[in-house]
Amino acid sequence: MLAAVAHPPGPTGTVAAGTGQKIRVLIADDSAVVRGLVARWLGEAGYDVVATAANGRIAVEAMSRHDPDVVLLDIDMPELDGTQALPLLLAKSPGVQIVMMSTLTTRNADISLRCLALGAVDYLAKPESNRGVTTSDAFRTELVERVRVFGSTRARRRGPALAPSHMPAAPTAPAPRPAAPVLLRPKARSATPPRCLLVGASTGGPRAVGEVLEKIGAATLRQFPVLIVQHMPPVFTAVFAEHLGARTGIPAAEGKADERVVPGRIYVAPGGRHMGLAGGRGDVTIRLDDGPVVNFCRPAVDVLFNDAAAIYGGACLAVVLTGMGSDGTGGARSLTEAGAAVLAQDEATSTVWGMPGSIAKAGLAQAILPLGEIGGALRNLLTGHGA
Repeated sequence: MLAAVAHPPGPTGTVAAGTGQKIRVLIADDSAVVRGLVARWLGEAGYDVVATAANGRIAVEAMSRHDPDVVLLDIDMPELDGTQALPLLLAKSPGVQIVMMSTLTTRNADISLRCLALGAVDYLAKPESNRGVTTSDAFRTELVERVRVFGSTRARRRGPALAPSHMPAAPTAPAPRPAAPVLLRPKARSATPPRCLLVGASTGGPRAVGEVLEKIGAATLRQFPVLIVQHMPPVFTAVFAEHLGARTGIPAAEGKADERVVPGRIYVAPGGRHMGLAGGRGDVTIRLDDGPVVNFCRPAVDVLFNDAAAIYGGACLAVVLTGMGSDGTGGARSLTEAGAAVLAQDEATSTVWGMPGSIAKAGLAQAILPLGEIGGALRNLLTGHGA
């Protein structure tokens, strides 16, 4: 009978801030090569790989014994696959951070996005072969970064580690200085009402974007074009658009080069390509390009926001939702200078308060709102009823 393989603690040094605890990881993948490589990478990065599992059943059995902060969960596994294991893992440990892993296929993209709705926090596209996994620096970097971000979140909730009773307590660190208050930008006073809605998001974004658009409502969405940059790989963006269309009742698809931008449609930037805008205010079209990454991203939110500021000026409304990094800040500055309003998601409801936090700290946000209030605020601004 196969069993979860427990691992000795890895190198010291990678702990969640303020907890004294190393981030604990469980790896569930049917490939022994992938399990070994990922465990080695995380160990070298200083994380504590507490167990590995060859299928979902073994992973579920390991949860109680090892109490991981993060589970890296492959979709395709024998006996119990990732989708079947996901709710069982969450039931055993409701706060655990589960990242789905799958190869880059339409089927797996669809499953990964459905898993986000069921409680997974993110997804990670794996190279198609073990050789690809071995040689992909990008996959390794993204995997380690996700463990850092999500593991820190869970470890902080677990609280500080307790020192053994025979050891003296560590000296108490001085309390951190309170953060400087975030300044809101005065309400935009554009002479023209909004003519389009712009959305930028990354980690945690698929679920957040869907919720925001659903709360805006189909009646309002039919009056405006909606342009979205969600940091995602190819294939995933097309499936993401399909999910948004099904959820909102509004036609949604990846933007196509030279396609006219019209009200009542949702345009999603294709994975791996920048999506901007071209033309004039009376005849705006989608612009796609394969130029260099911007803010380490392609597609990049800044590309869309900068083009929209140049074409629509103050007649557009933008929101930046959960995500790592600072993509969107430069474009948000262009929008606000043109008289447009920019909203940002708050820290408490963001999976990662990187992109919206950067907007907020730069003083570019007209409002910083919890996810549940953003849709209603955008609807009011689009329909002229204020924030």
